Amino acid sequence: MEHVLGYVALAAGIIIGLGAVGACIGIGIMGSKYLEAAARQPELMNELQTKMFLLAGLIDAAFLIGVGIAMMFAFANPFVLK
Repeated sequence: MEHVLGYVALAAGIIIGLGAVGACIGIGIMGSKYLEAAARQPELMNELQTKMFLLAGLIDAAFLIGVGIAMMFAFANPFVLK
């Protein structure tokens, strides 16, 4: 029984860690592409900035969904039978 709880804690850490790494990489790449596009066409900066912030919110939302799933497994674990 104890080893199941250990695996759940390990899985929750992996879910949160990989989600955070993926979100950071995604936002970093998106930010660099935004700066490149703004340098090439400065007149489109406002439109590109709006789209960049929208995508940043979607990337963070995907990460937070992963955190929510990890917390569900950590605190309301359906795999542990009582």
